[in-house]
Amino acid sequence: MSNLFTRLKDSISSDLNELLDQKEQKNPIAMLNQYLRRCEKEVGRVRELINRQYVLKDTFIKEYHQAAEMSEKRKHQADVAERASETELYEFALQEQTDYARKAERLKASYESTIKQLDQLEQKYAEMKRKLKDMYLKRMELMSRENIANATHRIDRILHPENAFGQSFSSFEESEMYLGRLEQKINADYNHSTIDARISHLERELEKKQG
Repeated sequence: MSNLFTRLKDSISSDLNELLDQKEQKNPIAMLNQYLRRCEKEVGRVRELINRQYVLKDTFIKEYHQAAEMSEKRKHQADVAERASETELYEFALQEQTDYARKAERLKASYESTIKQLDQLEQKYAEMKRKLKDMYLKRMELMSRENIANATHRIDRILHPENAFGQSFSSFEESEMYLGRLEQKINADYNHSTIDARISHLERELEKKQG
């Protein structure tokens, strides 16, 4: 049963890829737009991650300062307890001072590492934006070429349809021929009506003379 589902899934995936390939061949600009939208979303997600890293950086430095302050505070308290011969309190304050000092060192290292990582991320993010901008420009170039190709194709279909359809006359030529035939018909109708009118006039003149 699992093999059947696997074959069915592979078949559907293959058909889907074939449909996408056909769609890309028919309308490459539409596929490019879809790809660019995905890239825009990825760039947006990266920006969100970078912003989150800035928040972590601020948290690291804040926690570092607090730990460093507590380390200094416990160090001072340990000195006071030592001078007062409060051994238990001294050992507790000294242990706390050691823990806070280690925590401060760890937080400082994390902060410095975050700074370096942010610098690298910002550089990569800027590179992503440049590449996305380049793709926008590439899309404009492709759209321009597509427009020129479509316009040229339509012009050729009108002016030279024999190249596209094997016809002997273009739309312009057919229009010119139609106008010529229409002009001939109008002229013929005009001449006929003129002849009829002239003949009628001559007939009336002859009747008058005969009368």
